Amino acid sequence: MANHVALFNHKGGVSKTTTSFNLGWMLASQGHRVVLVDADPQCNLSGLVLGFRGEREFEDFYARETKRHIRAGLAPAFESQPRAIEAVDCVPVEGRDGLFLLPGHIGLSEYEVTLGIAQELSATLQALQNLPGSISYLLERTAEHHRADIVLIDLNPSLSSINQNMLMSSDFFLVPASPDYFSLMALESLAKVLPRWHAWSTRAKASPILADAAYPYPKKTPRLLGTVIQKFRPRRGAPTMGFQAWIDKISEKVQNRLYPALRQCGMTLEPEKYQSVEGLWPNLCLSQIADFNTMIAKSQDAKTPVFALTDDQLGNVGTVLSAEQHKREEFRENFDDLANKIIELTSDACCS
Repeated sequence: MANHVALFNHKGGVSKTTTSFNLGWMLASQGHRVVLVDADPQCNLSGLVLGFRGEREFEDFYARETKRHIRAGLAPAFESQPRAIEAVDCVPVEGRDGLFLLPGHIGLSEYEVTLGIAQELSATLQALQNLPGSISYLLERTAEHHRADIVLIDLNPSLSSINQNMLMSSDFFLVPASPDYFSLMALESLAKVLPRWHAWSTRAKASPILADAAYPYPKKTPRLLGTVIQKFRPRRGAPTMGFQAWIDKISEKVQNRLYPALRQCGMTLEPEKYQSVEGLWPNLCLSQIADFNTMIAKSQDAKTPVFALTDDQLGNVGTVLSAEQHKREEFRENFDDLANKIIELTSDACCS
């Protein structure tokens, strides 16, 4: 069975989508079969993978591929259609064998209110009992269809009922962050919100009505893998002093606030598991990845991760090309190391 790993932070602009794409590609290049799930109604991951730049391209895709996106996959449950949820035939990612995209859809947000009501009342109203477990069921069937080892879920930056459901139905999660005040405050917020989500999930798992549903609510507890800190300017291979100060504050917030709050409700791995990964304990920072700068635009144009860009795709010569080749190798090492850590942490993970 595939491990479901969510990327979540309700603060936007932390390179969550870019991380999902680059990490998924790297995991697939290591021989894993990976499904990328675009659970953000803004569909940035879908646009990145498919190379879409405007509304017309999405409109044409949805008209052509009526069943090939997350909203269509969930429609039998949310629109009371007389058919069961089935696996979505994901889009193979061009240029990378073993990597598949479950495209997003702006209409996913239309299910938000219904799911929110269901998650509050489905323990007493049988008419809503199929909704809380439907998303997990769809992702499980889709992963099985593609023989996936890993499902990476790109969540939207909000505290929505869909995010609550998908995070609490995952096996693991990581928190992308940027070195600034707002990421620091977001971590403080998560230390309060996630235990409340866990309490709701505990009640849902104990509900006989949800257990007997056509799509039972899964008996899972997501566990924190760590943070990925991005979008800082380096100098001589390290963050500048200003960025490093925020990185230190974020590390302290994770160590002294977020981790203890999640540890108390069983949403962490055992300390020994973190300690087995070099450099991870006690701040739980999986990776520090510098700003992609101009390379991100080239990556988007080529529908290729920054570390997989060819010299022709970089499009420069001389010293500029040499500098970009050096950065490309740094990013390759960053994501290779990140992928290895995630595999190590999620393999036979012991939990609280």
